[in-house]
Amino acid sequence: MDSLSQAVLGASIVAAAVPATQRRLGLLAGAILGTVPDLDTLIVPLFTQAPVSLFTWHRGPSHALWLLLLLALLLWWALKKISPAVRQAPRAWLIATALALITHPLLDAFTVYGTQLWWPTSSSPVMWASLFIIDPLYTLPLLVGVLAVLLGGPKRWAFFTVVTGLVLSTAYIGWSHISRSISSHAVAHSLQQQGLGGAPYLLIATPFNTLLWRVVVITEQGHAVGYRSIFDGDKTLQLSHYPSQPALLQEQIAINPEVARLAWFTSGFINAEVRDRQLIINDLRMGTEGHFTFAFEVAQNVAPDGAAPQWQSHQVAPMVKRSGSMAAAMNKEWQATWGRIVQSWRERSAS
Repeated sequence: MDSLSQAVLGASIVAAAVPATQRRLGLLAGAILGTVPDLDTLIVPLFTQAPVSLFTWHRGPSHALWLLLLLALLLWWALKKISPAVRQAPRAWLIATALALITHPLLDAFTVYGTQLWWPTSSSPVMWASLFIIDPLYTLPLLVGVLAVLLGGPKRWAFFTVVTGLVLSTAYIGWSHISRSISSHAVAHSLQQQGLGGAPYLLIATPFNTLLWRVVVITEQGHAVGYRSIFDGDKTLQLSHYPSQPALLQEQIAINPEVARLAWFTSGFINAEVRDRQLIINDLRMGTEGHFTFAFEVAQNVAPDGAAPQWQSHQVAPMVKRSGSMAAAMNKEWQATWGRIVQSWRERSAS
């Protein structure tokens, strides 16, 4: 999730856990703790500048649950030595520190990026994909609670407000999972009817909502994309099919470590595209066709024109720049998302 959401989540947790007289201090400590795992964006570049590594090591060790629990214990021990507030309520601060740290990667895991909760195991990163990376409906209750503690400090109403914010935001996560599960069941049924029952598929939250899901399906010829609204009922999933280079992709996974890592990191939701004698690997989970957020140039065709392709892997695969403005693309996607939700609601109401 975005940094603001992580900061207000950590702030809310610590403010709710520590004694009333320490709530404002808890806000500051929680906001800092809630952003600590994302310091990997500063640490990873010290070891590598390779775009694939920067992409796939984010949300890596710094988001592993066991490491964060160990860090919580070490921080608590150190703070107890220097902070009278922590010594006054050591148990509350230990619980608050641990929760502020581990809820960060757990919240991240509800997005589609991929969070390595179980690092260093070889299991693919967790991507429950029920929340968009920015969702005001999740963040707003937490923000209200934080403002209440800033204004009310030790007052009972401030405690009630911050706890209510935590309950509402957590309930929203629960709703997102329910909405996605309902839609996923309908998608699986529709894919079965279309002869794609065994195809891997992924439902991804569309911008700023939990009502419409982008569906990505891996097919034998490439991939397909559709949209499923919670209001669609028995409506058949409409898919747009896009060709890829499945054989070339599998060949590159076998011989190119960077492609193999991308396949692992994305749980296989990538495609191979030949563009101007360059082999491009697109992450199908984020962005839209022709405007994927993460795309990497992994190999070049070094054969003469007219001859059979000979792919030479790049030692370091550069990221392909996204054409156009990110803000413009987001705005266009949001307008399409909202239009699709309204259309589904009207169709459902009319039936």
